[in-house]
Amino acid sequence: MKFILNNKQINTTLPAGTLLLDFVRYQQHLMGTKIGCREGDCGACTVLVGELINDELVYRSATSCLMPIGNASGKHIVTIEGVNVEGLNFIQQAFAEEGATQCGFCTPGFIVSLAGFCLNNASEKQSGIDAVNGNICRCTGYKSIERAIAKIEGKLEKRNGQDAISFAIENNILPAWFSTIKSRLIEVALPANGQVHSNQQQSKFLGGGTDLYVQQHETMVNAEIEFLFNKSSLNGIMQQGNKCIMGASATVSDMLESAIFTTNFPSLHKYIKLISSTQIRNMATVAGNFVNASPIGDLTIFFLALDAQLILSDGDKKRTLPLRKLYKGYKDLDKQPTEFIEQICFEIPAKTDLFNFEKVSKRTNLDIASVNTAIHISMSGDVVANAGISAGGVGPVPAYLSATSEFLKGRKITTELVTELIALAQTEISPISDARGTETYKRLLLAQLIKAHFITLFPALPVKTLLHTT
Repeated sequence: MKFILNNKQINTTLPAGTLLLDFVRYQQHLMGTKIGCREGDCGACTVLVGELINDELVYRSATSCLMPIGNASGKHIVTIEGVNVEGLNFIQQAFAEEGATQCGFCTPGFIVSLAGFCLNNASEKQSGIDAVNGNICRCTGYKSIERAIAKIEGKLEKRNGQDAISFAIENNILPAWFSTIKSRLIEVALPANGQVHSNQQQSKFLGGGTDLYVQQHETMVNAEIEFLFNKSSLNGIMQQGNKCIMGASATVSDMLESAIFTTNFPSLHKYIKLISSTQIRNMATVAGNFVNASPIGDLTIFFLALDAQLILSDGDKKRTLPLRKLYKGYKDLDKQPTEFIEQICFEIPAKTDLFNFEKVSKRTNLDIASVNTAIHISMSGDVVANAGISAGGVGPVPAYLSATSEFLKGRKITTELVTELIALAQTEISPISDARGTETYKRLLLAQLIKAHFITLFPALPVKTLLHTT
């Protein structure tokens, strides 16, 4: 495998499943990248991943504790050491001036995330606060960090359309050698449909690894892996007629950056903010969320409501399977071990269609759901022509509420109808009491979130009446 680590080209024969975090610390002795939670939650191990996309060098932040070096192949990896200049760079100086660091353990992750923010040519679409939403500090207090970020945002306001890398070099944000990376990446980049294999015969499919490495950290290092993340045939989001076709390795960030999604789901940014963090969204694949089969998978709930269709392949034969039929039981899929998801397709909602996603968790951000739910409604005048309602956290599998969805067809939306709908939904779920809430609490949450769907989508409904129905 070949990739560039800071300003150094790497050629390694280590197992492709080796975690990037362990590689930079124990093989390259770059100790600035910290070991924290090893689950992608704290951001102490944040690195930047640069790759050529349509001949443009694009950088995204990632948690190196969940990234195998197989997924680094052909890319530019930047650790905290890679953003150093002579003296403090502009980001580091802003942190120092505002007292935005105390013990310093979390600081490298913040600095790297903000360097990625400065490298983003579209950073005006993202705030500096958003860029560090996956970085946690336990002792400084965030106000000083926010003040430092405000200085960085002020600097970027002077960019005026200038190329991000050139501006960062000229303004002491990054070292000058960053200007050579694009041409150097051409030499190490994977082929158009490149993939990296371990030294052994394939047995595990791996996308972004954001869940698999949490569950099987030690076994994945030497596992037999087929890497899917870098296969161009599994990437991208496109429109064909009235269908959206996604490669299975499309990430959550790809959704957020796709004009197809942002045009047809105007509230997408609000939904995505409830899902993990920037670093994880940059790595986590949509298909991986499906195959993980968590009963509270946010993307699974999103696409269940849209009646997404899956193209499954074993490398030879292909078959189409509705996402609504993928789950046979807890962690039990209608998928053979030799099959992987190749594509995800769904009908793009019509202009008159309505869609909403809701989620409640113990923390607003960076947390898994207690209950989540999505709804898609097609209207014919003031009557529901078709509907799909999904819910997570209310049973052993991500639930499509078929009877509840069917109940809406041919009806006008009223508060009485919503009350009846909620009662029917309660008969289709079987939540259990666990760390995320009691059975009673989860039933109440789903009822309230269904009300939230209708309050959001039908603002003419009498809200006070709806909220006080049981």
